[in-house]
Amino acid sequence: MAREVKIGNRLVGEGHPTYIIGEIGINHNGDLDVAKKLIDSARDAGMDAVKFQKRTPELCVPEHQRNQMRDTPWGYITYLDYRYKVEFDQEQYAEIDRYCREVGIDWFASSWDIPSLEFIDRFNPPTHKVPSALLTDHALLRAYRATGKPLIVSTGMSTLDQIKDAMEILGDENLVLCHTTSSYPCPPEELNLRMIGTLAEMYNCPIGYSGHEVGLVPSAVAVALGACLVERHITLDRAMWGSDQSASVEPQGVAHLVKYIRVTEKSLGDGIKKVYDSEQSSLSKLRRFSQ
Repeated sequence: MAREVKIGNRLVGEGHPTYIIGEIGINHNGDLDVAKKLIDSARDAGMDAVKFQKRTPELCVPEHQRNQMRDTPWGYITYLDYRYKVEFDQEQYAEIDRYCREVGIDWFASSWDIPSLEFIDRFNPPTHKVPSALLTDHALLRAYRATGKPLIVSTGMSTLDQIKDAMEILGDENLVLCHTTSSYPCPPEELNLRMIGTLAEMYNCPIGYSGHEVGLVPSAVAVALGACLVERHITLDRAMWGSDQSASVEPQGVAHLVKYIRVTEKSLGDGIKKVYDSEQSSLSKLRRFSQ
């Protein structure tokens, strides 16, 4: 059985080009124009999709955090008020949907609660993303599966037992399981890219990689190790305000990231040794046979 999933018009899995996602998340800081510039950056670089995050703040912000004060671009406000500032509403998401269709790039979101999932699903996205933080929310996992959409599932902050429990609910059909370490940014010694192979041995589904490191090399290495999907946070400027900006890739880096992944794909080959036509000139000039 082929390890592949159809996301929109793309087959994702073994033998197919890596599906590359630009995670906009909340790096737009509630500004629709910034979101559109990030969409353009991803599209221009050749990414396959962009991803947002959707929350219902009163459901997702713990009680003890709601009234904590925070310095923000909107002033010194409570954490709950801040969470509302970075949420797009129906009209704004309708414009994101229209704009992505116009420029020709898929979009979807990770939803942090059931009302948010229902909200995003009404836009008929090609897939839904289960964020690492919600892998242990089994009621939400069941709601995700009930949409009937392909799922992308991240595994940061999770033990193998927690991953197993989630996969018992979700199953491994119509699903891409992503290795993730949820540090922002993540130090190289904690990336643990060999987990891509471990997950591939455990489950019969495409395995992806959601990276939060500084730099681009590990994402290309993840593809060499078998990742069929790569997700990276993107930003217009890593110096912008926001908790995810420092672990994000700026527009020039986004273009390099896509290039490195595509070169890596071409470089892997089929594992069968052969003498290439391009070697013939060197062979005729340099080959020495023992007497």
